[in-house]
Amino acid sequence: MYVEQLNFHHLLYFWRVAKAGHLTQVANELHVSQSALSSQIRQLEERLGEPLFERTGRRLVLTDTGQLVLSYAENIFGMGQDLLGRLQGRGQGMVRLRVGSVATLSRNYQENWIRPLLADPAVTLTLESGMLDELLRRLLQHQLDVVLANEAVPADPDRPLHCRFLGSQAISLVGPAAAWQGRSLRMPEDLGGLELAVPGPRHALRGQFDALCVAAGVAPRLRAEVDDMAMLRLVARDSGWLTVLPEVVVQDELQAGVLVTVGRSAQLQENFYAITTLHRHRMERLERLLAPHPAPSAQP
Repeated sequence: MYVEQLNFHHLLYFWRVAKAGHLTQVANELHVSQSALSSQIRQLEERLGEPLFERTGRRLVLTDTGQLVLSYAENIFGMGQDLLGRLQGRGQGMVRLRVGSVATLSRNYQENWIRPLLADPAVTLTLESGMLDELLRRLLQHQLDVVLANEAVPADPDRPLHCRFLGSQAISLVGPAAAWQGRSLRMPEDLGGLELAVPGPRHALRGQFDALCVAAGVAPRLRAEVDDMAMLRLVARDSGWLTVLPEVVVQDELQAGVLVTVGRSAQLQENFYAITTLHRHRMERLERLLAPHPAPSAQP
């Protein structure tokens, strides 16, 4: 079969139906009849020589061949979306960079990472936040150029991703300067019974922290569990409790003297990763950002 014999219009219809799981919604969105849509998918199946769907109740379920064809269609039409995104603004000499960041990642870290671009008049930034799985889905569909995360993504032949280590930093215990200036505690040995705000269960750090406390036989009094680092920053600043977090989250408060570092643990590390697709359009500005560098420090 020559590529000229593959009807990409039929492939587009298949792609839309495969993602939706049924004909009705796609037919309405494309303003065609269900019979016409079904006919074009059957023509694609005839051209490929194998069925792409099987019915389960009212839903269409992909066959093994359908799954294979969908993976190629995702790449083909995803690259088309990437092309449109890349060309947007080119007429004005602009470069568009689309960055996704997991919701539990410090916004201060993200800002520090993109800071070289903020002063570049030729760059237009699109910044998104969300759960890692959703961001990776958008990355694989070429709707994002890079995803920043605080957990590594394992190698998977079904997901052609490159996970690049950017750096790491120790986790600190911070508290209000009025109460803790000049004082220090060991983490986790001295935390028994103390009121703490900590990262929530979905954060990559939480499991590490809990394991350390169990190993040391320590039971802090948890007053707040917060996944979002922007909110944890506010809790650290305004609650009066001690807070376990990466210092970059409260870098401004530390520099202003509102908060002070009470303790650090070399056993607790937050790692930072940049995740890209293996097959991507390479941009010089993004390649410079992807070079490994230490995580920003909140210390003067």
